[in-house]
Amino acid sequence: MTEDFLYYIWQYRLINPDIETQAGELIHLIDMGQRNDGSGPDFFNARIRIGITEWAGNVEMHVKSSDWFRHKHEKDSNYDSVILHVVYECDIQIRNATDEEIPCLELRGKIDEKLYFRYRNLLANRDWIACAPQLNAVPDLILYSWLDRLLAERLERKSDYIEAFLQSSNGNWETAFYYALARNFGFNVNSEPFEQLARSIPLDVLAKNRDSLFKIEALLFGQSGMLNSRLKDKYSQKLIAEYEFLRKKYDLESIAAYQWKFMRLRPGNFPSIRIAQFAQLIFKSTHLLSKIVKTEKLSQLKEFFQLEASEYWTEHYSFGKKSKSKVKRMGESSFDLILINTLVPFLFVYANHQKDGELRDRALNFLSQTKAEQNSIVKRYRETGITANNAAQSQALLTLKEDYCKYLKCLDCAIGNRLIRKQ
Repeated sequence: MTEDFLYYIWQYRLINPDIETQAGELIHLIDMGQRNDGSGPDFFNARIRIGITEWAGNVEMHVKSSDWFRHKHEKDSNYDSVILHVVYECDIQIRNATDEEIPCLELRGKIDEKLYFRYRNLLANRDWIACAPQLNAVPDLILYSWLDRLLAERLERKSDYIEAFLQSSNGNWETAFYYALARNFGFNVNSEPFEQLARSIPLDVLAKNRDSLFKIEALLFGQSGMLNSRLKDKYSQKLIAEYEFLRKKYDLESIAAYQWKFMRLRPGNFPSIRIAQFAQLIFKSTHLLSKIVKTEKLSQLKEFFQLEASEYWTEHYSFGKKSKSKVKRMGESSFDLILINTLVPFLFVYANHQKDGELRDRALNFLSQTKAEQNSIVKRYRETGITANNAAQSQALLTLKEDYCKYLKCLDCAIGNRLIRKQ
């Protein structure tokens, strides 16, 4: 028996109705309380009638009642408010700080042991996810309702880093969006230097030079550290000269060039190309977040990101090295990643701040209209029996694997719950 399973039994009231304390007093469970994942008793604010007295307080759970001392609860005042000690085996009676006995409910013989047997079978499976052999027995209604819940969890979790951007921007939404968007343009491998690049150039400096794409490129490439004296072609030399003027004008300091990663990247994903495309976005879009907030159709949203690097990059992937001529446009897959990782999470957080349910629903709808990601986790779930029909569902599957399946949190998962209870 495990404490986690006892929490599950308690939370879902999977206990025989006729129950008594070890002292023989009848127990009526009015409210099981709220699960506490932090320090202190396991369930807060429960309401329980013991005998003829109704109690309100906290519930603590252990496999054996003697675990109370093993966990040193007798030395912690947080446990003075415990009104019921729920255990699988009551091997010792516990008293509180005022030397009164804490009523003890022993669950052995009062629960369906088959539930625990199914749970242990799940945990014993060594497949890539515990429920893989049984997954096709779970109805689609359960599966996809759970995915909706997981998507909300994922967006709430992503809101933490957006809130951090907002805080570092002193509450300026446009600046926070600029930081978040720049980080996404790094596409994981170069996300950190891209964010540093954005933070090294105040957004108002870019705004003052938005009349010229060349000036914006000079600022971004100069601050990136990629411009150096070894570059001899005409365009590079012009950028260097312009950057030197702007650097002194705005008292700027570039980031270290060594941070940028080129190895094992496709040339189209080189940071030099992404910076050129980011420059195009800055050049063509003023108050971008404000415009995106007002955008109602996904097709209109895509128009903001139809980005094409400037002419120099048609024959270059990096400074000073000519390549076969090819226009460097941002592809649909790149836009999808920006939508999934920045646009929708940012709109979701902004909508929550503004208490704008319509905007929140629109952000979720953008995900539902976007193709599902094709990564190893999504493909594996498809082989097992769950198909992601759109990006909303593929994002949910990533959360399912990363936050639940990986840690065998079957008791907290609607799919595991279904399989354990065989409803």
